[in-house]
Amino acid sequence: MKHKLRKFIYVFLVTLAALAFVVKFGGPQLLRLYIETGVGDCKKIPILCMVPVEHITCPVPQKEEFSEYIPHTFPKMEIFIPKGFNIVQETVKKVYYKKGLRRHSGPVIYCLYKEPDFFIGLFPQLRKIGVNDNYEFIKRVMYANVAKIQGISDAFFVIMKGIFIPDLGNQKNVKMIGFTCHNKKGFINYNLGEKENYFDCNVIGPKGDFYKVYIKDKAAALDLQNVITVIFTLEPR
Repeated sequence: MKHKLRKFIYVFLVTLAALAFVVKFGGPQLLRLYIETGVGDCKKIPILCMVPVEHITCPVPQKEEFSEYIPHTFPKMEIFIPKGFNIVQETVKKVYYKKGLRRHSGPVIYCLYKEPDFFIGLFPQLRKIGVNDNYEFIKRVMYANVAKIQGISDAFFVIMKGIFIPDLGNQKNVKMIGFTCHNKKGFINYNLGEKENYFDCNVIGPKGDFYKVYIKDKAAALDLQNVITVIFTLEPR
């Protein structure tokens, strides 16, 4: 795991060096073209030009809403999930977000937990541009827009957005929102379809810890309020 992480950081630093060269000799327009060629443009990957359209304050779930949820405990986190779903705890080395990967054919929830300042530990140079915690990192990722790249930091977060947001089905139908749920905050990207729903939840806990909950709802059984209920149950261990 450490070897793969070091390799990723090395490759990423080489990429940033290439981006710096492009900026110095070509400016923002050439930099945007470089990213669009290597990562994708708004037509190929629509979500790269989408940003959260609203911020909601979550209503507190009623006690009876939890009756259909099952508690699950992992080494670093606890979560309640709806009945009928498989659940998998992920690590950063698994590519659960890749299209075509079908380790679970039915309804499934993938969850990931990382400690406070995890992303700053990976990329400490981000402090120079005011990114000092997990929330600010995720916020910059969600508001990244390939059409508005002006410099290396913009390009960095567009690349992270392409990596970090999982398969959400037809991206033209995806909605992105920010939320505050009691002592948690973050962003939800979701796609409500006729046959299946997708939810990508990026949650920051009260101490700055990070949760990612990715739901592939193959029966279109859940709505946004169901997912908010799941978010309320997230706790570290």
